Amino acid sequence: MRIFASTLLLLAAIPGAPALAQTTCQPGAYAAPDGDFVVLVKLPTIPAPGLRYLFRDGRRGATSDANAPLACNADGVTVKGVAWQPVAFRETPANFDSAGTRMTGMLIEPPGVDPARPLVVMVHGSERNSPIGGLYGYAMAAQGISVFVYDKRGTGASDGEYTQNFELLGADAAKALDTARGMAAGRFGRAGFFGGSQGGWVAPLAATRTKADFVAIGFGLVASPIEEDREQMVSEVRAAGLGKDAEALVTRLSQATTGLLLSDFRTGYDALDAVRREMTGQPWAAKIEGEYSGAIARMPNEELRRVGRARFDNLELIWDYDAVAALKKLDAPLLWVLAGEDREAPIETTRGALLGLVKNGKPFEVYLFPDTDHGMFEYTTNADGSRSATRITDGYLKLLGDWIKGDARGPYGRSEKLTPR
Repeated sequence: MRIFASTLLLLAAIPGAPALAQTTCQPGAYAAPDGDFVVLVKLPTIPAPGLRYLFRDGRRGATSDANAPLACNADGVTVKGVAWQPVAFRETPANFDSAGTRMTGMLIEPPGVDPARPLVVMVHGSERNSPIGGLYGYAMAAQGISVFVYDKRGTGASDGEYTQNFELLGADAAKALDTARGMAAGRFGRAGFFGGSQGGWVAPLAATRTKADFVAIGFGLVASPIEEDREQMVSEVRAAGLGKDAEALVTRLSQATTGLLLSDFRTGYDALDAVRREMTGQPWAAKIEGEYSGAIARMPNEELRRVGRARFDNLELIWDYDAVAALKKLDAPLLWVLAGEDREAPIETTRGALLGLVKNGKPFEVYLFPDTDHGMFEYTTNADGSRSATRITDGYLKLLGDWIKGDARGPYGRSEKLTPR
């Protein structure tokens, strides 16, 4: 166990030390007198000594930026001339076994002991980087929540092979919650999961494998990976201003690539060739991506037969995964937050499925943040139609924290609550 507290390097107190040492920010969470917070962490994308900062309202950047809205000093940080104090989290490393694989995690607890404090296991997405020491665990803990983060199998310090098999990942997440409960015994009340992106498939499944008091999801899908691919392509043609004929064509492309995937690339080539012929001469066809269909369509059949499965189907993804069936089995309260303009996980099918489940009596709450892309990022649109993320939309982090604490009363930024509960 170690205590996580952000302080300046002792070098700052040494006479004659470089001026840089007196202003270098240190990783940690810093709390304002009014309860606001900022988290600082090291990221490989930000040159040292700069750190990534994230405020509760979603503003983010590097401490080394000329216009960074905070300054560091010997006692913590100052924001607009107001001192924000370091938060001393209690951090306890953990190892646990799941399906014969040794996993590594960390329990992060806010200062003090509160037997009613919620406990949340962070179920990450498809990324391979470690969440231990990352922004989101500390951003949750800074709101008075105990947090358990762990390295997905085959990543970080966890053993095993990296996979996207939801059943196996769900078993890992369930075991992580059981482990966290044992570690925090007597120091928490309700306990459950938060999952982002791919975690939207895994966290609800995990909650059917072990007792969970709640599940919260951000920018996930209630659709299969096959449906995700199709919806991404439909989103692409709509963004390009193309019509219904283009939408129908990319739908047929998705159907053709589905045949290859579900047959382990043994059959389905005649259907794919037929769609390729339809796409010939369409100036936009070469730019279509989806999750995988664009790349499959541009690869010769002989190459697909030889390496298609190794290229596209080597992570044990359950292509036709029934996300609705998993949610039907879920009895715990659920929060689902949608990014209104999500290009990576388009929301049309997901929104309809969730509202249908609510209509049938499921205790689910659905929020939508407009003008946000995957990750709940606000963005600017570039001349070529691509997007550049600017910040996490205001209200998202606070909504997650309040809802997990059982005290979501809003408003939360520009969010719209789509359900009456």
